[in-house]
Amino acid sequence: MADARPRILIVDDREENRYVMCRVLRQSGYDCTEISKGSEALQAAQSLPDLMILDVQLPDMSGYEVCRQIKHTPQTAQISILQISASFISSEDRARALEAGADGYLTHPIEAMVLVATVRSLLRLRKAEMVARKAADEWQSTFDSLSEALALVDAEGRLVRWNLAFGEMCGPCIDANAAALLERVLGSSEGLRHSASERFQAEYSISHRTVLLTVEPIASEANEPGRVLVLNDITDRKLAEYALRTAEKIAATGKLAHAIAHEINNPLEALTNLLYLARTSEDLETIQQFITHASSEVERIARITKQSLSFQRDTQRPMVLDIGQLVEDVVGVYQRTAAARRVKVVCQRKPSLTIRGFPGQLSQIFSNLVRNAAEAAPPGSNVVVRVRPISRRGHEGTRITIHDCGRGIPLDVRKQLFDPFFTTKELKGSGLGLWVSRNLVMKHNGTIRFRSSTREGASGTTFEVFLPVGGIAAGNGYDPGEG
Repeated sequence: MADARPRILIVDDREENRYVMCRVLRQSGYDCTEISKGSEALQAAQSLPDLMILDVQLPDMSGYEVCRQIKHTPQTAQISILQISASFISSEDRARALEAGADGYLTHPIEAMVLVATVRSLLRLRKAEMVARKAADEWQSTFDSLSEALALVDAEGRLVRWNLAFGEMCGPCIDANAAALLERVLGSSEGLRHSASERFQAEYSISHRTVLLTVEPIASEANEPGRVLVLNDITDRKLAEYALRTAEKIAATGKLAHAIAHEINNPLEALTNLLYLARTSEDLETIQQFITHASSEVERIARITKQSLSFQRDTQRPMVLDIGQLVEDVVGVYQRTAAARRVKVVCQRKPSLTIRGFPGQLSQIFSNLVRNAAEAAPPGSNVVVRVRPISRRGHEGTRITIHDCGRGIPLDVRKQLFDPFFTTKELKGSGLGLWVSRNLVMKHNGTIRFRSSTREGASGTTFEVFLPVGGIAAGNGYDPGEG
């Protein structure tokens, strides 16, 4: 369907002027309507023509006043107005018309070619304005429909725009001062005190809800960078993550129980045999030797039990830990289970730096990695665990690597390895172990990564965990769901 012809109102008290302009414009494809009075022009403006050609000198009121009223009325302000005059031809007259809101000004005599070119120019501008206004309306509708609370902050720290979700979260009285608003809503304006060129993220509690604040810098060629504030209610996500971590912890407990059973079974059998021999022997010296050996086995069971308890018991506050000793205890728990598969777990430990953290959570991380490596390693091979102090990007810390000589991780699997519920063990795996491990490492401000090869004769996988000396800040509380 062809577009309708643009409608033009020609307002002039002289009939011959109206006739000439109508004839010229109709020949150029425009739909023209003639009007002789200003009051009639105001009434006709309600039909929203595309353009009004308005004479300055009208019999009932000034064309300046007609223009001013049309432009100051929201319903008609979008109408383009071209003012014309045969009497008011000075620069002051032109300026007065433009200040009243006119979009253009021509004086008689007006050449047909100039009139048509001016009309076309004004109609192009009006079309561009309508497109821009539509885009702005669509953008605002999209902005308001987002569930995340968003706001724009200028270089001076003032809120210049926000969406409906932001207004609902921050209340009806939104302070123009962004820092003051964040202090009132979140209790901290740290995000705005952060470097303006870097992204900032932090979690805050608001009335039993957890809110994630993101402050994103906006690049600007005018060298006046602003920022985007995003407030995202992540309470449901945190609860879901808590449930997943709990499920993984329960699964890890079952696997740990299996490992402990393997570890304790042998010393229990030895203890049973030694006590039997001591009871049936009549030689006092021999009995004492049996009891001494039995005491050693009891100490071994006590040591295994102590190591195992550290997996499930955790402190309420982060504590200073010797990571090397913690990793060695984890290796000790899984050595006999691995030996049943003819795999030897070797711990090569150098004096490591202490960190601040939760021992139960860290034990869960390394238990998962060592167990996975032992299951991936082929019979007759070694799993090598190394603990070394290093410096990375100016941060002192400890690097723990767990290496196996298994078949390696296929390329199509590597990108999904840390995704929740992704597993290559089918029904034997929950798919949460590495996902939980990564979250716990990040909680301790560390990093976890891996490298793997499937090349025949040189296959294997190495996981690396780096934990900085600081670990978790001393003031951080304990979330029972995190362990």
